[in-house]
Amino acid sequence: MILVPLVLIVVALGIVLFSWAVKNGQYDDLEGPAHRILYDDDKDMIPDEARTDLPTDNSDEKSSNPEPDADKDSPKHP
Repeated sequence: MILVPLVLIVVALGIVLFSWAVKNGQYDDLEGPAHRILYDDDKDMIPDEARTDLPTDNSDEKSSNPEPDADKDSPKHP
């Protein structure tokens, strides 16, 4: 007997809270926060060796080791 009025009070409270949220702009921009997280603003926190937007000079590394490492463990044949 007491559950029906209790449910009606809860439903009315939910409607009031929803209308308050709509009036205060809680549902105005639903996609903005989802797109805002994709903007990368932490470039200064990425170490230089891990960044992909900086040009790297690998010419010294390539010229110092001309042979591939795959043959390192295999025996050399004359």
